[in-house]
Amino acid sequence: MEATQKRQDVELMQLVTFSIGDEEFGVDILKVQEIIRTMEITRVPRAPAFVEGVINLRGKVIPIIDLRKRFGLQARGHDKNTRIIVIEISNMIVGFVVDSVSEVLRIPASTVEPPPPMVAGLESEYISGVGKLEDRLLILLDLNRLLSREERSVLSQV
Repeated sequence: MEATQKRQDVELMQLVTFSIGDEEFGVDILKVQEIIRTMEITRVPRAPAFVEGVINLRGKVIPIIDLRKRFGLQARGHDKNTRIIVIEISNMIVGFVVDSVSEVLRIPASTVEPPPPMVAGLESEYISGVGKLEDRLLILLDLNRLLSREERSVLSQV
């Protein structure tokens, strides 16, 4: 009985993990609609610098954001590992370009600590926590803070 009770007390977070540069990030799997290979992205005039453009995904036009640019990192060409993670944020579907998608991971919520003021050169405003895994750290992104209200408004018009 005691072992069963302990097992139930451990809350697991299920995350999709991906890489940008040398850092590994995670987002809640429930926010992820799908992960696709890169496809032709149509540029949009006067879009914010971090917006690559839009794609047509099964008849839906989806704005695509390059997370490297969003985080102020050096731009990099797409390769065979580049993926677009299609995510729902505030009732809006957005695609995020990442260098590669690693795995779906379950980690105990108890291994997640609040973010320090600066992680991997990123302001902590985008980060909900840092997961301590056996051999590495996983930066958990707060998707709702990744785009400001104004930016979401601009994207909805793209």
